Amino acid sequence: MSPAEVEAFFATLRAANPHPQTELNFSSVFELLAAVLLSAQATDVSVNKATRTLFAIAPTPQRMLALGIEGVEVHIRTIGLYRTKAKHLLETCRLLIERHGGNVPRSRDALEALPGVGRKTANVVLNVAFGEPTMAVDTHIFRLGNRTGLAPGKTPLDVERQLLRRVPPAYRVDAHHWLILHGRYVCQARKPRCGECRVTSVCDHAKALASGHNLAP
Repeated sequence: MSPAEVEAFFATLRAANPHPQTELNFSSVFELLAAVLLSAQATDVSVNKATRTLFAIAPTPQRMLALGIEGVEVHIRTIGLYRTKAKHLLETCRLLIERHGGNVPRSRDALEALPGVGRKTANVVLNVAFGEPTMAVDTHIFRLGNRTGLAPGKTPLDVERQLLRRVPPAYRVDAHHWLILHGRYVCQARKPRCGECRVTSVCDHAKALASGHNLAP
């Protein structure tokens, strides 16, 4: 994808959705961190269902920690890997209280030092909570980066670095939201919905299909 095509790609997505938002429900930076931690290998819908009751009684690290492991697990049993996630969440709460006065840090290193918080989770928090132009590369964005030709890479970090180099500054803060939503609802894994896509004119996959080449998804 050429620089002009990258510009057209994001201009089109922005025109369709000027103010993209995460689909996770939260009302504080702590709740955002907890929701993203719980969302690994789970859908946003399943996380929102679980956190609706969890956050109602434990909206702070202190109150979450007070629930204990069984108190957290009872709310998140429907989420995959819930036992491990409950342990990570409670240990994260303990460290937030001990090291950061109960607040979520704005430092990548400090975030990634928290149990269950990897680079992707840190990127989401830095972007959504603090407005930093980070790229949280999940399976949708990894697929999209490679399939469209926007940011090819063999690993999520490769794709992230490509995106940071190639996405024009005007689009960087919102770029990962547009890409996640596009990958989730249009450029789907098994059967991309090219007939409903607004950016086929600049997509390598769509152009290859139009020229008669049979590309792997």
